[in-house]
Amino acid sequence: MPAPSSSSSPTTSSAVAATAPDPSPTQGSGSGSRPGSGLGPVALVISAGISVQFGAALAVMIMPRAGAAGVVTLRLAAAAIVLLLLCRPKMRGHSRSDWGTVLAFGVAMAGMNGLFYQSIDRIPLGPAVTLEVLGPLALSVIVSRRLVNVLWAGLALGGVVLLSGHGGGGLGFGSLDPLGAAYALGAGAMWALYIVFSARTGRRFPQADGLALAMAVAAVISLPLGIAEAGSDLLVPSTLALGLGVAVLSSVLPYTLELLALRRMPAPTFAILMSLEPAIAATAGFLVLHQAMSALDALAIALVIAASMGAVRSQIRRKAA
Repeated sequence: MPAPSSSSSPTTSSAVAATAPDPSPTQGSGSGSRPGSGLGPVALVISAGISVQFGAALAVMIMPRAGAAGVVTLRLAAAAIVLLLLCRPKMRGHSRSDWGTVLAFGVAMAGMNGLFYQSIDRIPLGPAVTLEVLGPLALSVIVSRRLVNVLWAGLALGGVVLLSGHGGGGLGFGSLDPLGAAYALGAGAMWALYIVFSARTGRRFPQADGLALAMAVAAVISLPLGIAEAGSDLLVPSTLALGLGVAVLSSVLPYTLELLALRRMPAPTFAILMSLEPAIAATAGFLVLHQAMSALDALAIALVIAASMGAVRSQIRRKAA
């Protein structure tokens, strides 16, 4: 599942273009990094993506124990506790508008995670992330208002049309559960809102304080749903341990790796690498969950990745011009 994107990025276009199921809580600090950095930061970003998607695969494995809503609750609660302990955000000195922004950020985060986990409970991980990526890509097109990005969006749409033939079922999403596909698209829409409020929160709160507070809001929102679905199963020690593993793989570890990478890599380059998430997700789904992928599925995912990379690169060129 997507890791939360930067809560402190001053570069809206980079944040909008990023297609990571989850950028760093201090992504903005990397926007002024020196451009040359070799393979080190690239390896860190790819490792973070692998951690996020294998965390999502682990979440799928424990859904029979706690359900999709239960897993979301475990992940958000564990991540919130870790971030609050690390960041120790100040509660005073913020305006009502600041708290409104954090609240909106937390709602978007809860919606993004909740819908995504409902999706991967029904459809394979690779197609789910591919459909989810359309949210940030659509936001990128809307913000840029450039013809070339409309063309990139058309390429992504072509990938979705191919993906809709998953299993040979035509435009009804084939063997993909229609509800699962709808959840993935909904998660993408919430991801786009998440990016907008992530940037706004970063302008109002120092460091990753806003992210920690928003994560706490998301955890509180998800808690009733998780309890309603899983009840006392959430307190089973083995389930708690696996939920902590999901939180570490999907949140804590990727945040750390991305933070290190963004100190040595420009934010636009980071955004381009984030476009590889659907491919990483498909690989994790195959290796961990044994989710087979047809040649048509692979082509569909490749088209969406190419469209996402193209949209990011066109924004980079526009800023450089």
